[in-house]
Amino acid sequence: MNILVLNCGSSSVKYQLLVMKSETENDVLAQGLVERIGLPDGILTHKPTGKDKYKVTQPIPDHTVGINLIINALTDKEHGVISSVNEIDAVGHRVAHGGEHFKESVLIDADVKAGITKLFELAPLHNPAHMKGIEAMEAILPNVPQTAVFDTSFHQTMPAKAFLYAIPYKFYQKYGIRRYGFHGTSHKFVAEKACQITGLKFEESKIVTCHLGNGASITAIDKGQSIDTSMGFTPVDGLMMGTRSGSVDPGVLLFLADKENLDIKGVSDLINKESGVKGVTELSSDMRDVESAAEEGNDRAQLALNMYFYRILKFIGSYAAAMGGVDLIVFTGGVGENDPNLREFMGEKLAFLGVDFDFEGNKGVRGKDKVLTKPASKVKMMVCTTNEELVIATDTMHILSKK
Repeated sequence: MNILVLNCGSSSVKYQLLVMKSETENDVLAQGLVERIGLPDGILTHKPTGKDKYKVTQPIPDHTVGINLIINALTDKEHGVISSVNEIDAVGHRVAHGGEHFKESVLIDADVKAGITKLFELAPLHNPAHMKGIEAMEAILPNVPQTAVFDTSFHQTMPAKAFLYAIPYKFYQKYGIRRYGFHGTSHKFVAEKACQITGLKFEESKIVTCHLGNGASITAIDKGQSIDTSMGFTPVDGLMMGTRSGSVDPGVLLFLADKENLDIKGVSDLINKESGVKGVTELSSDMRDVESAAEEGNDRAQLALNMYFYRILKFIGSYAAAMGGVDLIVFTGGVGENDPNLREFMGEKLAFLGVDFDFEGNKGVRGKDKVLTKPASKVKMMVCTTNEELVIATDTMHILSKK
């Protein structure tokens, strides 16, 4: 079964085309990434197995254009891996927000699409992008089954003390206002993978997973279950991100709404699209651009890095306290996997927890699995590549096997 997985982020589309022979045996025909969506220098990087990497740089104004580039790359005579889109048997989509309704992966139909659409207001940067992916594939492959795998599912184990907000309880009952959490497929995948690599038992360990990219979140996993996570009712809560503010005093938003004459959409755009690293630097939402600018002496870029690192540090420390300790700290995502400076900062600052960081071993580590602490370290730290696409493909195969 050939399964195309689309993982649409706020400014990117990761994809893989996999041959799923069984739930445990698979081959990747091609994989790639469309990144810097919405910026003038968008990039498609296409990696067909057994062939040379193919790269295109051009403006990519939205996700629809990005998905069309993916389809063209997969079927290209020179760089492609299939001769026709008709060789795709199923499409699996990562969907950020499932609310309380979607507690597991599902086959997409009209009702599911309506449910995803109802949640647009809770995930304005993500669910609309996912829907564009779903609708684009429906137009190209109208008779091919599609599935949705939700970021929020893994976090359904959070206790009420962690997921409820201190607002009138009636609003939880009436509107389902609570902490949902996101990046669940990634957090679960890298936690299990890191445990296998380090020899820890997933169901017995205290783990903090840090999924750091343009969108970013941290999760506390105790004995195999998510007990708390930094993102909340929407993906704007928690850490400082590429364009999202993260946690902010609600009074600030009331003040700005009054002073800047902002309506609800204006406030939403402010905290989702104009804040975070982009808002502080007034330069870029991409951490690579910000680090380059900081190295060249840009004070605002350095301030943004300091803020970004500090907030990650605080969440790791608070989750270690919540679990009564920590056995393993994992870094993943575009920034977590590729920023040695960030990991070095964390290794140094978290020494008080028992992290004996391998500073030499961390240098130059990008995009690969590696333990970053010395053998005798009380708390293990590692960088672990995520593979949300494999999780989505496996769920897709499992759902279709029940049809």
